[in-house]
Amino acid sequence: METVARGLQESVAGRRILSVTLRKTDFMDDPALIERELPGRRIARIERYGKFMLLQLSAADAGPTLETTGGSRALVEQALLVHLGMTGNLAPNLAAEPLEKHTHVSFLLDDGRELRYTDARRFGRMAYLSGETLAIELRRFGADPLEVSREEFAARIRGSKARVKALLLDQSVLRGVGNIYADESLWRVKIHPATPGERLAPQKAEKLRKALRDILLRAIAKHGSSIADFVDSNGRSGSYQNYHRVYGQEGRPCQRCRTAIRRIIVAGRSSHLCPSCQPAPKGFRRARRKTKRGRRGRTSKR
Repeated sequence: METVARGLQESVAGRRILSVTLRKTDFMDDPALIERELPGRRIARIERYGKFMLLQLSAADAGPTLETTGGSRALVEQALLVHLGMTGNLAPNLAAEPLEKHTHVSFLLDDGRELRYTDARRFGRMAYLSGETLAIELRRFGADPLEVSREEFAARIRGSKARVKALLLDQSVLRGVGNIYADESLWRVKIHPATPGERLAPQKAEKLRKALRDILLRAIAKHGSSIADFVDSNGRSGSYQNYHRVYGQEGRPCQRCRTAIRRIIVAGRSSHLCPSCQPAPKGFRRARRKTKRGRRGRTSKR
């Protein structure tokens, strides 16, 4: 998502939206509002906000960014919030180019291009938000993992009894961390994903923060991880999947100790780990055995 947002910031920020063409709209909060409010507005800035892209909008005669003369960013008053789901993409194309299959939205820009949203499965979301509605939406998100301080990260992770994997994926704790990078970060610092956050020592929490930030920056430099059909705003596939140490490596030897990588379920999510480098917290194996016995002992009532 960061890769897509940065590419769009370079290519379409400052452009004015002339018209909006909608096709499939079941992933939109209010299609009529998008059709009515976006034409005539300028795309002032594009950034990642959690797992969303935030297209900050301004009046047509406003400048290309929403920054004050002092350099600090001004309050966002209206924006288009876009989630790509599992298969979505948002990219500029020449307006004369044929539409790709599953193109659901086209924004005609003032330079003759169209910003097109494609999504085969339509698991994403698109919403025009403004004023207090936008402010409430943005307050749901936690700290940015690339910017969060040592103290705040420790407070958010160590202040909870929840599993650390669940905390990393909780968008109200940290915004924008996905399953891949949570698994990779936990493997690097030898933390089992089921470890309760409150059990992490301060030094371990700091190692996790640094690992997460480093891995995210490396992934951004490699244009992300292309799993399935992911491409960035320029149509380029990512290559960070070639550097995965645990994610998608089930059954392969750990690159540290040669133990076979395993995949388990933690907090309802698939998690990849090395059982030797990342020993399970006390009580976790026993709880899993009880859960398995309970499932085997169930009978259906008809």
